[in-house]
Amino acid sequence: MIDRITVDKILDAANIVDVVSDFVTLKRAGANLKGLCPFHDDHTPSFVVSPARNTCKCFSCGEGGSPVGFIMKHEQLSYPDALRYLAKKYGIKIEEKELSPEEIQSQGDRESMFILNEWARDWFKNQLWETPDGKAIGLAYFRNRGFRDDILEKFQIGFCPNNKEQSLSAEALKNGYKERYLVNNQNEMEPRLSIGTGLSLKRDNGSLRDRFYGRVIWPIYTFGGRVAGFGGRVLDAATKGVAVKYLNSPESIIYSKRKELFGLFQARQAIRKADLCYLVEGYTDVMAMHQQGIENVVASSGTALTTDQIRLIHRITNNITVIFDGDDAGIHASERGIDMLLAEGMNVKLLLLPDGEDPDSFAQKHSATEYQQYLQDNQVDFITYKATHAIGAKRGEPDAEERLIHNVTESIAAIPDEIKRTVYIQHASQQLKMPERLIERAVNAQRNKLNAEKQKELEREQRQTQNSTYSAEEEKTIISPSSPTISQDNIEKAGLEMSVAQMIIRYGERIMCTIEDEDGQDVPLSVAEYISLSLKDDAIQLQTPVCKTILEETIENAHTPNFRAEQYFNNHPNEQIRELAFKLGTDAVELSKLYDIPTFSTPTGKEAEKSNETDLHLDEIVPSLIASYKLSIIQQELQTIIEQMKRTEAKEDKDKYRQLLLEFTQKKKLCTELAKQCGDRVVLK
Repeated sequence: MIDRITVDKILDAANIVDVVSDFVTLKRAGANLKGLCPFHDDHTPSFVVSPARNTCKCFSCGEGGSPVGFIMKHEQLSYPDALRYLAKKYGIKIEEKELSPEEIQSQGDRESMFILNEWARDWFKNQLWETPDGKAIGLAYFRNRGFRDDILEKFQIGFCPNNKEQSLSAEALKNGYKERYLVNNQNEMEPRLSIGTGLSLKRDNGSLRDRFYGRVIWPIYTFGGRVAGFGGRVLDAATKGVAVKYLNSPESIIYSKRKELFGLFQARQAIRKADLCYLVEGYTDVMAMHQQGIENVVASSGTALTTDQIRLIHRITNNITVIFDGDDAGIHASERGIDMLLAEGMNVKLLLLPDGEDPDSFAQKHSATEYQQYLQDNQVDFITYKATHAIGAKRGEPDAEERLIHNVTESIAAIPDEIKRTVYIQHASQQLKMPERLIERAVNAQRNKLNAEKQKELEREQRQTQNSTYSAEEEKTIISPSSPTISQDNIEKAGLEMSVAQMIIRYGERIMCTIEDEDGQDVPLSVAEYISLSLKDDAIQLQTPVCKTILEETIENAHTPNFRAEQYFNNHPNEQIRELAFKLGTDAVELSKLYDIPTFSTPTGKEAEKSNETDLHLDEIVPSLIASYKLSIIQQELQTIIEQMKRTEAKEDKDKYRQLLLEFTQKKKLCTELAKQCGDRVVLK
């Protein structure tokens, strides 16, 4: 549990620009900043960060929020863990007791798996540095390959012994971690993504066996620095008879190999600073380049490059240089990823190492200065790369040049930006010594082909959607005459209640007027307090629990120094309240068509000092809004009374009918009074 004072310190320190900049490259756009949205496939910057409001929002998919809300969504953390993340970022100390086994078990599935993985990382690391087997086998392996201890420490390298008496599985159970999270369990919601880390395998007799036994271990981090999974390698002396040299954690609700890049967490600041990312194949390639002073490098972990991985890089930089081994397999691997990178709008260069070399082996033979110079001198654009390597590989074949042109134009056609395509068409014309019009014609033909394929895919998806919808007969059953309907009155009332909530969130702490207390002294009354008292006068409450909570908590805190309702609710522990506050705080919500209420941005700093409730006309807006809300409630109650009076049983029971008539008269009178406050409104007769 984090105490309120510490929470306030964290929220006060958290700057939305600082927080978002760790994950998204932002560029100034007037008073705000913009970047590619990290929550959806964004090709044109639609993610806006507002320093003044200390919030962010994507105007395409709608995601966003305060610093804590952003971290919760991006890193998929709970509210307390998002606060811990921000506390660590800003150096704010949190005093917390260590989690007990009972508390560990009470964590959600995702959080429990992350906690277990972090414990496992430390256990693997301890085995490498502190045990005889770890030192003699694991540590010796890396030192023989020339890796320094500081590099091993930087990547938190570990070791899993092949020792039944010293197993991770047994140690984890002893420390209170549940078997449910050690092994893999079927996930009914998403069968492909299991629940459980897969650190252990369950034998037929029910005992557990370490998945990574006898391997050196690399932790694989999320973008934000949590351990999502592990990669393990059988050591050279033990590879005989082993079918799989490298082994990864299984797909789960926190780890997907196709969505992670090894080294991205360690590289993200260097990538942003250099505005360039180097892409290599394996774990040791990344480590070797770090050892040579090149930190802006990530690895696809031996898998074919995926769109998800490209988008992770694209959040930070538009520029990527692909480095692959100098053999035929390396050449083919690099070519497979070129079009995918171009299609995502990346600026792509390629670098092929000398034959037989990979980034790790090449690093062992050259100094840091020589290595860095080689990278600078030998990276080329994809057209030069293809012209050099493809022609050389196919020289002597009659159709070599034709195939090369098709290869190049297919890559150019993948580029989404028209200006960039035009530049590359001109460049290809010069490189391939072909008329520009022929290159352009081939590119356009390829784009038409791609568009036709996309259209077919779209039509397939539409057919699948249609097949999965209800039949006409099923719809009749679902939408029957007896199904409940939402009346226009209910719709209006709900809209007005949201407008009341919006007023509380934006201006709830503002002093609106004063009232006299029992001693005749003027007492300041906030917007929230006025709303509460006004509703109580007519025995009316807000209908929605979340709106009730917002009103109650604003009243509790309204006179607390430096309290701002919008900031408070944007960082609220309750997700429903937090999301509603963000929506109502940033979106223009129409309060009423009967009067013009401007949408204000919340002023800050000197701007806030100049602003007051008179400028905002809160003393006019709030009473009118509350009167409209109360009127909608009373009108609905009047309608209910009329319906009751029409029933036969009410007409036959004179006392009941008389009571309903009295209630109708009283409410009609109140309705008329409220209508006068609102202006010309329809009153039931």
